[in-house]
Amino acid sequence: MWLVAIAWIYVVGLMAVTEVTEHGIVAGIMTFLGYCVLPLSIVWYIAGSKMRRMKIAQKEEMARRRRAGREPDGQDATGERERHRSTRDRSDSDSGDNDSSSGDGGSGGD
Repeated sequence: MWLVAIAWIYVVGLMAVTEVTEHGIVAGIMTFLGYCVLPLSIVWYIAGSKMRRMKIAQKEEMARRRRAGREPDGQDATGERERHRSTRDRSDSDSGDNDSSSGDGGSGGD
């Protein structure tokens, strides 16, 4: 596919150079855009659609696996979540106590 695209760019480039010498630079630019850039961009977009679909599917699969890893099914899962919540609540309350004590010390100095 790359070889065909490079050959097409070469051919259209020569056509554009011929247009520049005969009709002017605007005609050469329009020839290059109309016969090379626009058609090749459409062809590459269509050719890359399968790869884009595969990447999207891969990202969705990874996200599904991450969700499955974090939230296992079964009754053990609820106990696991509760244990994490209680640990998180304790760490939040500890950090809250540290913040309030530093705030009290700052207000007493004023």
